[in-house]
Amino acid sequence: MSNHHLPEHFTRTTPSGDTLERDVCDKCGFVHYRNPKVVAGSVVHHDGRILLCRRAINPRKGFWTVPAGFMELEETVSEAAIREAREEACANIIIDRVLAVYSIPRISQVQIMHVARLKEPAIAPGEESLEVELFDWEDIPWNELAFPSVRWALDQFRQVVDRDDFPAFTNPPGESGDMI
Repeated sequence: MSNHHLPEHFTRTTPSGDTLERDVCDKCGFVHYRNPKVVAGSVVHHDGRILLCRRAINPRKGFWTVPAGFMELEETVSEAAIREAREEACANIIIDRVLAVYSIPRISQVQIMHVARLKEPAIAPGEESLEVELFDWEDIPWNELAFPSVRWALDQFRQVVDRDDFPAFTNPPGESGDMI
């Protein structure tokens, strides 16, 4: 099922009472669970414009994205989204609500996107961004977006931009997040 490298003294096997193969320590029986990574991010808006960051790192260096990244241990999802906006765009944001929860099984990610606002219109590129910009909707560089989920989040935000009574979105029908 997986071809990752096992640590010494671990064997890939199905533990008693489980249904999936796991990495199990041959000496003590410890089960090392491998779980999806959680990404937290936001569609940040200000005066009708959307905040985008041009990535300074791989994957997809040079392409545009919403501020988002992996959660850290002992951090809430909203804290992670706020931290990512600060790290990538030097932006102080207010989280309004969850916009969407996306499942990207190919890369074992769960992405939780929020609707957020800038506290003040001060933005600047952080370490992981080449540049940041507030885009009018018609000026968004659609052909230069880094990931399918960025387009999903922008499209879904557009559907509910003036509402606060919507259920969280998920992947668009038939979409798995593959870039093919």
